Amino acid sequence: MYKVKADKLKEVVTNVLNDVDLVIGYKQGFDAVHATPHFITSADQIDGLVWNPLCVHNLTTYLPALKMKKIGVIVKGCDSRTIVQFIQEGLVTRENLVIIGIPCTGVISVNKVLKETSRELLEEIVFDDSGNVTAVTGKGRKTLPLAELSPDKCRTCQYPTPLVYDHLVGDPVKSDKVPEGVYADIKEFEGKTLEERMKYWEQEFDRCIRCYACRNACPMCICQDNCIAESRDPHWMTQKMTLTEKFMFHMIHALHLAGRCVECGECERVCPMGIPVNKLKKKINQEMKELFDYEPGVSLDDKPPMFMFNVDELKIKEHKI
Repeated sequence: MYKVKADKLKEVVTNVLNDVDLVIGYKQGFDAVHATPHFITSADQIDGLVWNPLCVHNLTTYLPALKMKKIGVIVKGCDSRTIVQFIQEGLVTRENLVIIGIPCTGVISVNKVLKETSRELLEEIVFDDSGNVTAVTGKGRKTLPLAELSPDKCRTCQYPTPLVYDHLVGDPVKSDKVPEGVYADIKEFEGKTLEERMKYWEQEFDRCIRCYACRNACPMCICQDNCIAESRDPHWMTQKMTLTEKFMFHMIHALHLAGRCVECGECERVCPMGIPVNKLKKKINQEMKELFDYEPGVSLDDKPPMFMFNVDELKIKEHKI
């Protein structure tokens, strides 16, 4: 299945490359368990394209910086939501994009694979058409269902087929996930007492090393060159490694994504400390859904709630208190 898609993908990219300056896809990384972004500018680079569950990166992250060029980009369902959000915010121009969509049946969490193999050096990783993953190390082979090795975002994904595309490689995939379950983990967490929740986040954020990997990988963090976390004029935060400063950064990061986070999971994927930072963004998205019936990056016809103002919001009655 993956080889067939990869071959078809190469055919599509071959045709698209004549009309764009660059195609962004995936190639095999530095070892068996990593894929890496592949920037294709000539036909001889197309053979390096790969497609399998190792293709985890949200490649749309590069688009705002390349908005003056015509770009071809390969997207999964969750990645396509980023493009919708970019277009809504005027960060990219639709006419300058050639979107190559691939229906996704799930990707893997590299950390989960490494954990299951006791972090032994992986010699090979094999994906079969039955939805299983076989990891081969010097000590043997281990086979597990892809679903057990997928990041949490895949377990609640509602949009496995890209929402916007010019070319679709493969048949559309319909989500088998119940919409009501998307925020089940958030509701469960809210069942804890305020003290328990505070203690949980204190323990998590105390491990933060303020490397800003979550910010750097986030496609919607577009003001990285003048980030509030590093600004000195105005000077909102220090670089101290105190819990207060860590809280400040993560709260600002989450709130800047209100009505904008497409839940691609990049922030959580790149965190070297394994902090579940996406949980904060999911909570805000839950509020957006309940208050405004809005999901970021789902429809080009929608207007993000934080981009407009209504004197009388239907579900917000605080002015009557």
